[in-house]
Amino acid sequence: MDTKIHNLHSLPKFRDALGYLYVEHASVDKDAHSIAIWDEDGSTPVPASSLALLMLGPGTRITQSAISGLADNNCLVCWCGEEGVRYYASSTGGTRSASNLLYQARLATDEALRLEVVKRMYRMRFSGNELDPTLTIEQLRGMEGARVREAYAQMSRDSGLEWKGRSYDRGNWGNADPVNRALSCANSCLYGLCHAAIVSTGYSPGLGFIHTGKQLSFVYDIADLYKINLTVPIAFEIAAQNPDNIERATRLRCRDVFRDHKLMGRIVPDIQKALSTPNELMEEWFSPDADAALPTDLWTPSWEKAEPAPQSGDELWGN
Repeated sequence: MDTKIHNLHSLPKFRDALGYLYVEHASVDKDAHSIAIWDEDGSTPVPASSLALLMLGPGTRITQSAISGLADNNCLVCWCGEEGVRYYASSTGGTRSASNLLYQARLATDEALRLEVVKRMYRMRFSGNELDPTLTIEQLRGMEGARVREAYAQMSRDSGLEWKGRSYDRGNWGNADPVNRALSCANSCLYGLCHAAIVSTGYSPGLGFIHTGKQLSFVYDIADLYKINLTVPIAFEIAAQNPDNIERATRLRCRDVFRDHKLMGRIVPDIQKALSTPNELMEEWFSPDADAALPTDLWTPSWEKAEPAPQSGDELWGN
């Protein structure tokens, strides 16, 4: 049966997707118009068209037809470590247009425009409060650091858990204290959803503004808008409960909290707000006529556009 999406308007918007799913020690294969996950208990169908992110943990296998179906349905596939706390690789998004990417690149490479984006992001972190326009980046970072430290201190007081700071060994996640383990897992889920939103709307996860130099810099920029209100409280809540499997409990709690806070409906508008993206750019990628197999446009310098273009192959090659 055909699982390919021929009209992008038939895809649900990112805000309407179900969220994320973490899978380990299982096989993922095509199943009719969707996919199915096979494990020792049998098969579980998953609606690919309404899933934003599929996280593949250790011991997973996925078929080419399943990947093709997920890509056609604009679902990001992320290969990650145990319990989702390490990121290894990801698939591409379903967008066809590069307009948002080109717009983002212009903002990221112009220092004056980039500074405007950074200040908008900090205002969003401070609940939209107007900031003194004379503040330097270092001063803004200092204010943000103080806000984050106070948030952790408040969570520590409320939960009765001691907080010694963000600390973990990438080579041995299990040695971290319960709050840090829960926070790593919660942030991983948040990063995955932000990553999915970014690529599904045609932006680059690597072109950050506050963060820079990493392939997920823009993911960190957007995720930081939500951590204090979402993942930090979740981490302290789950750590205080001390469940047998803290990572699984954290993922399930994230799913509930993200739904309750309507996170899926907030990420894309917040990206637009942070970048001040024109509405026409956001709509262009969703064109029903977009076809990945069609050739791209050809670039011409602005000063040459007034000259007539060659009309035939012979003229193009000078024959």
